[in-house]
Amino acid sequence: MANGQDFSEEKDRLRDVIDSYGEGAAPFDAAMRIFMMRTLEPYFGEGPCLQVGCAHGEQTGLLLERFNELTVIEPTSEFLNHTRDKYSDRATFVHALIEDFETDKQFETIIFSHVLEHVIDPIGVITKLGELLTPTGRLYILVPNAEAPSRRIAVKMGILSHLEALSADDIAAGHRRVYRQDTLLRDVLGAQLTAIDTGGIMFKPLANFQFNALMGGDLINDAFMEGCYQLGRETPASCASIYVVAGKKS
Repeated sequence: MANGQDFSEEKDRLRDVIDSYGEGAAPFDAAMRIFMMRTLEPYFGEGPCLQVGCAHGEQTGLLLERFNELTVIEPTSEFLNHTRDKYSDRATFVHALIEDFETDKQFETIIFSHVLEHVIDPIGVITKLGELLTPTGRLYILVPNAEAPSRRIAVKMGILSHLEALSADDIAAGHRRVYRQDTLLRDVLGAQLTAIDTGGIMFKPLANFQFNALMGGDLINDAFMEGCYQLGRETPASCASIYVVAGKKS
């Protein structure tokens, strides 16, 4: 409990949606995590890192390759225990929502990847994460992109009523909203942080399930994935994920 608030219902809600994440990373999600690291690593500084939400721990493993001091917070005990079993004492694991996470520590790097779309109060959560940064620290926020071509196609097909509508997969995963670049920036600036950079990761012409079915064969090989990544750097509004690198105001 933090500031007198009880988040037990939110923890129960998140526990109810973990089955939508399957047993491990699907091929497209696994590739995306590597592309995310390629995009953000040039901004990383030295010092403690905080990962907010770990799921099955694939991103945790990538962060442990880069950071000597990693703290992982995760509200779902199933995900936390699974990831802790994989990496043992290489990281500090805390069973908590970001809303009720309490620490005196500050972090040079905070990874907040595909979590903001789940939370009740996005500006409040970003504000709290900003308070956990060192003066030179960076907060890396990544979210699914409402404007991805795969979603635009879904609107034309009548599967989605509009670009920011929640899909069946969004609902199953417990998402509360879908962001565009401007609405993501709105919430970052509303939390009184400075946006150092913003962009997109991975041009996305297909839905996740279509990528997963075709990856590894002749139709979607490594060269095609690299091409989508490079094109996405030029056209962030057409990417699978969008991001903001944020810091404290000077």
